[in-house]
Amino acid sequence: MIILYVTCKDTAQAKAIAAMLLKKRLIACANLFPITSMYEWKGKMMDDNEVVLLCKTTKNRADAAEREIKRVHSYKCPCIIKIPCKANKEYEQWIGEMVVGK
Repeated sequence: MIILYVTCKDTAQAKAIAAMLLKKRLIACANLFPITSMYEWKGKMMDDNEVVLLCKTTKNRADAAEREIKRVHSYKCPCIIKIPCKANKEYEQWIGEMVVGK
């Protein structure tokens, strides 16, 4: 199982990306969390409100999901982190059933 950690500019963008990935069966589910992000961008210190999108998928579908996120994301340099993980057997089975290409 892979969790894709994706930062988005707002809830609307996070929901749109999650809905697109779900429709294409690239992820099984997504969770959204409001966060505050601090970083330097083009020489300026940033302190922004963002939304983290946690997308649960399989190893076989993670790269395709990443390509789709990059295609639609508004950021020039979106944060897309792939986190390999293990879950209980029943949950991982469900994830595999929900996405194409287990």
